Amino acid sequence: MELKLKKPIIFFDLETTGINIATDRIVEISILKVFPNGNKESKTWLVNPEIEIPKEASDIHGITNERVVTEPTFKELAQKVSDMIKGCDLAGFNSNRFDIPLLAEEMLRANVNFDMKNRVAIDVQVIFHKKEERTLSAGYQFYCGKSLDNAHSAEADTLATYEILLAQLKKYDDIENDVQFLSDFSTFNKRADFAGFIQFDEDDDEIFTFGKYKGRKVADILKNDKGYYSWIQNADFPLYTKKVLAEIKDVVFPPKVENTLDDLKSKFNQKL
Repeated sequence: MELKLKKPIIFFDLETTGINIATDRIVEISILKVFPNGNKESKTWLVNPEIEIPKEASDIHGITNERVVTEPTFKELAQKVSDMIKGCDLAGFNSNRFDIPLLAEEMLRANVNFDMKNRVAIDVQVIFHKKEERTLSAGYQFYCGKSLDNAHSAEADTLATYEILLAQLKKYDDIENDVQFLSDFSTFNKRADFAGFIQFDEDDDEIFTFGKYKGRKVADILKNDKGYYSWIQNADFPLYTKKVLAEIKDVVFPPKVENTLDDLKSKFNQKL
């Protein structure tokens, strides 16, 4: 079986220094690019995170500080990763809650733009949990009848995730071989940002999901408490959350065209 694709899809997995999206870093990234014609392209990079890899993290994925000290930093790899995933949908295992948010942080930290416009995401773990409630290794055994050797190797986990999705499509008649359907099915909540600090309500308006304005529309808060925006932008929130909030602010308070024209006229007159 092959996935029915209208454009390429990226299966990827990250090994990291920890699980804090805002502060932890990538130490390995593996990408499997699947094209609509069934062709595949893959690439795996070890990454120097530029911070200490805790022993408890190394014990899980086997990547030590010594192993990555001469490897490129993510900032050095960011444009290559961006070029490889450009125009593609995304898929992974627990990717909606971890891998995609952390990848977004690393990209923005490297000053390379990243967003989810014109792409969807499939989280194979969510499909798995909705159907069977298991782990990746158990899922690989359950769906594919194979043992997952080298678990917590980014490359092994990426290939296993791709194989599991194909097996899920074979097993469940009610799961459509359609990227948009799989994206919708593998999403629990409709989030505006990856971390879930801003979600959409039943009217498709953005709402805050935390703090004193939990459940309130973001646009209303931006209008009535301008200091709240500044607080979030200066606090320890994920960069992608801040990016989404800034985009909402630009909609609520669009740049005044009149002022822009006046500025241009003033500069033009000064040159005369």
